[in-house]
Parts: sequence; C-alpha cells; structure tokens
Amino acid sequence: MATIISGKELSAELKAEMARQVAEFPAEYGRVPHLAVILVGDNPASVSYVTGKAKAAAEVGIRNTTIRRPADIAEAELLALIAELNADAAVDGILVQLPLPKHIDENKVIAAIDKSKDVDGFHPLNVASLWQKQPCVLPCTPKGIMKMLERAGVEVAGKRAVVIGRSNIVGLPVAKLLLDANATVTIAHSRTANLAEVTRGAEILVVAIGRPKFVTADMVAEGAVVIDVGVNRDPESGKLCGDVDFAAVEPKASVLTPVPGGVGPMTITCLMENTIECFLAKAERR
Repeated sequence: MATIISGKELSAELKAEMARQVAEFPAEYGRVPHLAVILVGDNPASVSYVTGKAKAAAEVGIRNTTIRRPADIAEAELLALIAELNADAAVDGILVQLPLPKHIDENKVIAAIDKSKDVDGFHPLNVASLWQKQPCVLPCTPKGIMKMLERAGVEVAGKRAVVIGRSNIVGLPVAKLLLDANATVTIAHSRTANLAEVTRGAEILVVAIGRPKFVTADMVAEGAVVIDVGVNRDPESGKLCGDVDFAAVEPKASVLTPVPGGVGPMTITCLMENTIECFLAKAERR
C-alpha cells in the first residue's frame, strides 16, 4: 500500500516557515514582498485560483493586489498595465492568470512581464535559463513536485523517471528538473507507442496528461513513485479526480499523491516562495 504524500500538509508547513521569514522583512528591508495578480474576465476556475492565491499570500504575510479587468479588455491595454507594474518598484511579482480571452496573445503577455518579476516562471528568458542551468524563477508546479519528492525521502538520482505530458507549464520543465537531479528521464505523451510498456519501466512516474483516471494499475510498476498532476471531473461521479486511477494504483505504488490535496496546494505555495525569492533578489541588486 502506497505512502500518500499530502501536498496540503506539506504546503501548510512551508507556508508557516515562510510566514516566519516574511515577518522579519519589515525590520530588515522596510516592507514585505508585493505580488500583483491580473485577472481578466470572470472565468469561475480562474476566479477560484486567484482567490486561493490571495488567501495564501495573507497566510504568508505577503502583500497581494488583485487587479480585475473585463474580458473584452484590449490587448494593448493589458500590455500597458503590465508595463506599469514592471516599472513599479513596489511590485516584486507579477502574475497574469491564464487562460486569457482568445483575442489576447498569451505568449505576448507572458513575454511582456519583467523576467525578474515573473513569479510563474513562464517568461521565455526564465525558460531558457532553466534549460541552460542558469539562475531563474522556476515554474511553480514542477518546483512543488520536486519538493514533494524530497519531503517523501525519494532518492531521484539514478532512477528511471517517466513524465506523461509535454506541456510548457508542467511536462517539459519537470522533466528538466528530474534530469538535473540526475534521473534518467523519458518524456511520453498521447502518441507514444506502447505507452503502458514505457510507464511500467518507470521508478518515478509523473502524470500530467489531463485525462481522468488515464493511468491504470497495469501501467504502473510494483513499488513505483507516482505523482498525479491532473485535476479533472470524474465523468461517472462528477467528483474531482486526477489523471491516475487512485484506487487501482494505490496498492501497487510505494508513494502516491492524491487529488485533490496533492500537487495543487504545492503550486500556490511555490508561487509564494517565488515571490519572496524575487523580492530578495531585487533587494540584493540594490
């Protein structure tokens, strides 16, 4: 039976540690870190995510400003707003909640954010720095996954790791972080031939494919570490579920993350950590 890594519990521990750190900042730096979040439109999922980020910021002691704009905002107006925040010395981190309305070019918006304030780690220069092993802001979900593996005592070096999914947000960067931690990494996806055969070779399996209960017991090796990044609605029950069939895989895995309460809470926690790191990096440059 698998050991369950509770992202919720680890998140609470890390936020408490950050709160103690941030509490000392006013005396040392004259203020606390400031995160500006731009929410375009009223997509219910986006509103929920932004609310969660504001709550986490309050718990850590970070100043959070949520800037709401209508869904029909012109791209030029959004870019002008980002330029203002880039120029504002009192803002340490900028996040534009995705997805954006279809008339706005997301890549252009992400590239407009100052690299040093890009707390999501999505800016092309941060991505380039990651792949070139240069200092950078790490994307939050992959960073959270690595922290969960570390806290669970999983030795990554020398292990065979398989990542299902090749998105810029999770699949590709987590593969790079596992590679940097000296795992031997295979990136698989929906068009991988004999996918189950590939995944059964994994000692560490990270699943970020966006399909409910996609990974079944026959796709998992006995004793594998399984990290489930997916958040879906179970078509049968309507409840939240991951990309992994939790009930079927739990007896085979050595370590498993649940959905909800697994990787999700760690993503927001790492966003708080990135905001603090951007704040401290700016303080050091002065």
